[in-house]
Amino acid sequence: MSTTPIPELITHKGFRMIKGIHFPHEVDQIRDLELRDSDVFVATFPKSGTIWMQQILLLLKCKGNKDSICKKDTLNNGDLVPWIEGPEKVQDFVKAEHPRYYVTHLPYHLIPQELSRRRGKVIYVARNPKDVLVSYYHFHKSLLVLETPKSFDEFFDKFMRGDVMAGSWFEHIKTWFSHKDDINMLFLTYEEMIQDLQIVVKKIAEFLGADLTQDQLNSVVKHSTFRNMRQDPHANYEKTDGVLINQQAGCFLRKGTIGDWKNHFTVAQSERFNEVFKQEMKDFPVSFIWDIKDIS
Repeated sequence: MSTTPIPELITHKGFRMIKGIHFPHEVDQIRDLELRDSDVFVATFPKSGTIWMQQILLLLKCKGNKDSICKKDTLNNGDLVPWIEGPEKVQDFVKAEHPRYYVTHLPYHLIPQELSRRRGKVIYVARNPKDVLVSYYHFHKSLLVLETPKSFDEFFDKFMRGDVMAGSWFEHIKTWFSHKDDINMLFLTYEEMIQDLQIVVKKIAEFLGADLTQDQLNSVVKHSTFRNMRQDPHANYEKTDGVLINQQAGCFLRKGTIGDWKNHFTVAQSERFNEVFKQEMKDFPVSFIWDIKDIS
């Protein structure tokens, strides 16, 4: 009788990655990629708006014409804006048509060196880490390549130790943020996207040099709302059913809100997190919105 192997994380140069999904030799090749000015990378810690950014980039590329994004019904946005650290993606990157759009969860020290020479652009999206933790917990319960947590308490401890795919949230954001002026980077937060998506989409368009009319920008915003993306099978990853995610156990797009951590954290966990956050982030002036009620 065959059994399903338990998903396993391995560490390579400080990056916690999924064995059998990520391969150290392929990750190492990313450092030496030759870039063009038109290349765009979206860098995030998991559950911080990666799928959201895939949708926005594709809509900006086609000037808001959603029907022209994907001609093949079997594809999802992840096929069109893939992870650079995915299997054989380095080879695909070299052959891909320009402009090349990719997403990544890699830490700063593993990204293409040419980014530090001002080749290509990076959009970094940060999200308040309490909501990241909760979203990641639910994600683990449905993603087939990640270990199912025994409990929220257990996952909380793993997250705090950085014993999750991509490693420590604190190290990820600190290293990227500390180099934001060394590369062509637009630094955004998930919360400001919720607060005013119109302004953020315009900011992204300007950063990328995308020339869109107001009507086209409005269309990008319309098709990038959480409600519309949940109904879009290409954006919500329904096309991966049974392959990557157990749709019965969860979904890629769950709530898309601010402050869901309050439904999961105990008072003691919140206080412990606050102390760690205060210590880790004391030299990094990144501000977050922690409750949807705080949106003006």
